Amino acid sequence: MNPLIGKTEEDLIDFLTSLDEAPFRGKQLYRAIYGNRILNIDSITELSASLRERLASVCRITNIEITHVFRSEDGTRRYLLRLEDGKEIEAVFIPEQRRDTICISCQVGCAVGCTFCMTAQLPERRNMTAGEIVAQVMIVLNEVYGAGNSPPHGVNLVFMGMGESFLNYREVMKSVRLMADSKGLALSPKRMTLSTSGIIPKIADLAKETIRPRLAVSLSATTDELRNELIPINRKYPIEELLKACRDFPLGERERLTFEYVMLDGINDSDADAVRLAKLLRGIRAKVNLIPHNPAPELPYHSSLPDRIASFQQILIANGVPTFIRKPRGQDISAACGQLAARHSD
Repeated sequence: MNPLIGKTEEDLIDFLTSLDEAPFRGKQLYRAIYGNRILNIDSITELSASLRERLASVCRITNIEITHVFRSEDGTRRYLLRLEDGKEIEAVFIPEQRRDTICISCQVGCAVGCTFCMTAQLPERRNMTAGEIVAQVMIVLNEVYGAGNSPPHGVNLVFMGMGESFLNYREVMKSVRLMADSKGLALSPKRMTLSTSGIIPKIADLAKETIRPRLAVSLSATTDELRNELIPINRKYPIEELLKACRDFPLGERERLTFEYVMLDGINDSDADAVRLAKLLRGIRAKVNLIPHNPAPELPYHSSLPDRIASFQQILIANGVPTFIRKPRGQDISAACGQLAARHSD
């Protein structure tokens, strides 16, 4: 049945008027879905019983279902979600002391084919709709905090789950606008981050958006030769052109571009790599997240050792680049960065 999540307030007003209802009913429906995070039409008590029954006969708020919730010893939760067409995606909830983070997907599978990422191994590939993207956020919020309840502290959204956000740019940005609407979920764009492997034309498009999330670029190599192997889309958008687009990207007063760098033992983690990375980022207001590679039997890589990662970090810091080491979360349930592959069991 036709899902309502993904429709704007104007869409819902038009939908209700097409059923010969007053326009304010569309506003009520919008507020119930996005403001109160109600996912069942029967629970929208602002609407009459007869209207709820009529709506339930022709539509659903969402057709996405939780297949399973995997819980890590560190509090991380991995959600396996089934879409209306039977395909499956994953979202991850990461609790922290001062904020929580929801890592969301924007595609079924991923066409970029990064060789260190499990998502690239999936045979199924398609873009998700804006409604499917927003629904996974609402489902996770409700499962963690309860329907309609506000989180006890801030929530960050990162488009770092399954898929390349800039290969689904239109639907991703529609979802961002829906989630940022003050009459609905009211999530700040400053607390949303889009991750890209480097789709240069879409970086330029994002720069022009009036409602704009933060930008993170998955780099993970300091030469085109290596990045061509690790992130094949580099053959189309090489490092020099990618970094030029990053230099041209407008930043707020306190904003920095984030560069994600997956640490692969003996592959991209030498002192020379660190020095080259610092030189590449010269002139960009940037910070670097070093991500220890998260293992999977299907992948031919190992994470750099902790001492090597720490040395890499110190070289970057000494060259004026703020650099952080991302602590792996949810490894025991295959929920860590690069591990999402719609697994049913561990």
